[in-house]
Amino acid sequence: MINVELIPLIRRWHYREGLSIREIARRLHLSRNTVKKYVRGDAINPKYPPRRVVGKLDPFAERLRGWLKIDLLKPKRERRTALAHFASLQDLGYLGSYGRVSAFIRHWRHEQGQLRPAVYIPLYFAPGEAFQFDWSEEPVMLVGKRVDLRVAHIKLCYSRAFLLVAYFSEAHEMLFDAHERAFRFFGGIPARGIYDNMKTAVDKVKKGKARDVNRRFQVMAGHYLFEPEFCNRAAGWEKGQVEKEVQDARRRLWQRCPAFDTLADLNAWLETRCRELFSEHYHPELSDSTLADVLAAEQPHLMPMVAPFDG
Repeated sequence: MINVELIPLIRRWHYREGLSIREIARRLHLSRNTVKKYVRGDAINPKYPPRRVVGKLDPFAERLRGWLKIDLLKPKRERRTALAHFASLQDLGYLGSYGRVSAFIRHWRHEQGQLRPAVYIPLYFAPGEAFQFDWSEEPVMLVGKRVDLRVAHIKLCYSRAFLLVAYFSEAHEMLFDAHERAFRFFGGIPARGIYDNMKTAVDKVKKGKARDVNRRFQVMAGHYLFEPEFCNRAAGWEKGQVEKEVQDARRRLWQRCPAFDTLADLNAWLETRCRELFSEHYHPELSDSTLADVLAAEQPHLMPMVAPFDG
């Protein structure tokens, strides 16, 4: 293999000093074909041995891989996030950045075949236009016992402000209470609500967008003067914001959720944490504004709150 230091020398001799290929080959004891190749600029790709730099994460890499393997054996909602792993590594003495840990985890998950390319269809909403609603099931320590609670997620589509309310079931009374709490929390009522085909709202799914809407749910929507809209089957992206909120909440709230004595204490904590997160997180599109700023701008476009629906 030719010494890479000779390549610029060969080209200077030929182009600047006018030496022939034959003369250069004679001086350097190389074949004319080799000199001709480098004079033309072909294959000038010197290969260097890979540079090995010991990073701050390297001493902890095997420990982190072990944690990730354990996570694979758990249900998805109980797996630890990159932020949780980062905090655990800091407890062990890791002094590097969160970005390095996050990149390591993404690379490991890609190697394990966990990551798949995602396709997103962007949806745009005007201020006060719509909210999205969804349920999730979350484990919480309540009165010294682990309890699986049903959690209502309500999210404004424009400002991305959100509220979580926990219940023991998904009955109509809980559904109606979640709406009343959310509208008071947001400071008004949007024009539309976007739902999946939950049984408390839809009696029968028909062709296309046609639905037999539950009568009690219909009365509640009429009381608050918003138009309910239901997603197509297997089309979770139609309410993708609240679907994402369910996942984000497990990282931001449930993994660090303390124990509570009553459900009321838990819901008070959830409301407080939601307000704190509004000030901590920036809007994904209006990147100079926090969620709290955009919510304040959206509130004049919401219909003023009316008397609570008697469900």
